[in-house]
Amino acid sequence: MDTNQNKKGGISVDTEHIFPIIKKWLYSEKDIFLRELVSNATDAVTKLKRLAALGEIRDIEDDFRITVTLDKNARTLTISDNGIGMTEDELRRYICQIALSGALDFIQKYEGEGDSNKNGIIGHFGLGFYSAFMVSDSVEIFTRSYTNAPAVHWVCDEAGEYEIFPCDREGRGTDVVLHIAESEEEYLSAYRVREMLNKYCAFMPVDLYFVDVDEESTPHTHDENCTCEDCSAPKAPTPINDTTPLWQKMPADCTEEEYKAFYHKVFGDYRDPLFHIHINADYPLNFKGILYFPRINHEYDSLEGQVKLYYNQVFVADNIKEVIPEYLLMLKGVLDCPELPLNVSRSYLQTNSYVAKVSAHIVKKVADKLNALYNTEREKYESLWDDIRTFIEYACMRDRKFYDRVKSALLLHLTDDSYLTIEDYLADCKDKHENTIYYAADKTTQAQYISMFAAQGLKVALFDRMIDVQFIQTLEQNMSGVKFVRIDADVAQALRSDEKAEANPALEAMFREVSGNAELTVKFEHLKEARVPAMLNISEESRRMEEMMRLYAMSGGKDAMSFPQDMTLIVNASAPLIRRLSALATDENAADAARRMAKQIYMLAVLAQRQLRADELQSFLEDSFDLLESL
Repeated sequence: MDTNQNKKGGISVDTEHIFPIIKKWLYSEKDIFLRELVSNATDAVTKLKRLAALGEIRDIEDDFRITVTLDKNARTLTISDNGIGMTEDELRRYICQIALSGALDFIQKYEGEGDSNKNGIIGHFGLGFYSAFMVSDSVEIFTRSYTNAPAVHWVCDEAGEYEIFPCDREGRGTDVVLHIAESEEEYLSAYRVREMLNKYCAFMPVDLYFVDVDEESTPHTHDENCTCEDCSAPKAPTPINDTTPLWQKMPADCTEEEYKAFYHKVFGDYRDPLFHIHINADYPLNFKGILYFPRINHEYDSLEGQVKLYYNQVFVADNIKEVIPEYLLMLKGVLDCPELPLNVSRSYLQTNSYVAKVSAHIVKKVADKLNALYNTEREKYESLWDDIRTFIEYACMRDRKFYDRVKSALLLHLTDDSYLTIEDYLADCKDKHENTIYYAADKTTQAQYISMFAAQGLKVALFDRMIDVQFIQTLEQNMSGVKFVRIDADVAQALRSDEKAEANPALEAMFREVSGNAELTVKFEHLKEARVPAMLNISEESRRMEEMMRLYAMSGGKDAMSFPQDMTLIVNASAPLIRRLSALATDENAADAARRMAKQIYMLAVLAQRQLRADELQSFLEDSFDLLESL
């Protein structure tokens, strides 16, 4: 080979000259050029390590590194490595012919030499390299092969016209020098470059350094805040990346504090996660990752999670929803999937069978984690339940298989702030209200009902979130014969005494009159709680329909309040107030007093069932003032 003669040519492709199109349309995000070039540099180092491991080369130092150097004055951004380097022939094949892949050639040559690192080659020479022209007027390569072949200097302009020269680079490796275009000034900002490196290269498997020439050339000034032992001696540079991220380690080798620190670093969330799931899937899936359940202040917080996708520690995408089931999108974490291509598309993910299997495996691991917490750390699990409940309920609603996996670990938060599984609740109440789970939606508004249940030793579950309406219906569909009834929808048998109450038509008519509802159903019962004169119940069916209509209205539908309520006033025949009212109702001279008492009893029943409307509250206050004045 004549190294003294310059060679010229044009970039070769298989079909037509598409160089200008590559420059403009290769990637949807220009920032990716830096990821591609650092990935190529990582490949170069990985290949050299592979050859050393196979005994192809010996006596090689192991100080492998990649350096990104910004020189704002020269308008250059340089990516340097001390990896395998290229000969002139390799440069022509891998760089000057876009359709060929150097990584593919390498893997095919050594695929029979063991498989410990075969998938470690990132493998995106060719088009990946040409992403450099998205931000550059011209690009230079200075490279020397590990074989000690003559070093080569390659320069190419934005039209795809290149020249090859001999050069005097001494050490093996490659420098890729980008001459940043006038229109891409932002890539000459040290802050911007650091931002890109932190996003795309934070966990590259080779030590990565960033050098800002302007910063390096600025004299160091010693002051009282300086921590240097010797100001004249520059500090040893440190890599900006973590070459052994937590997900690459075995779970047994990681501490709880490391998991938390990793979460804070990657997601910038000052709150600790609730718990984590470390995944290390073997053949045939072959992927690793760490998923976190984030802490949410309340159910109206954003449930949008963030799962970062990596390819052999190279950042691919910020939030790939196709890899995580839609009902688990609140998760945060990282997944490293070397079976996926580095430049993966949404359409590819949506139709790829490997992605579907990864998604199914994640669902199983989440369910296994919940069951493990329930079985081995019950106290911790109960302390977390209110934070994860919304997530779990939604997942159960969306996926019957997930429900079947975790149904034994589903908890009911009771109004006394204790917790029971659904199975334990049903077993506990079997002799009192078999296959019926009574629940409250508001501990304050429904305090009277809760108190009556508690007095009889009855446990009440608390379903106080919007999602609970649909979750209850899901449970009823999945649990044959089990029904959920809100405590203000029915009078549990355990609240009634054995004495049969007689109807009182006069009082029935009076309560309908004072309620202003001629269709009001009035029933007489002997309740064990004698101090409660009356209870207002709204049937479970009509209330659920009302709630469903309200949700429909929130999404732009019709007014939910137009749906009629099926209300029943339960009059407690055992209450002294009701006996007194019965006596007044038979006295013609006390008819007005009886109506006033009946109205007050009715309004108290309404107040115990729901918040009063403005007109109801005004009327109730006026009647209360009149009653106090008459005493």
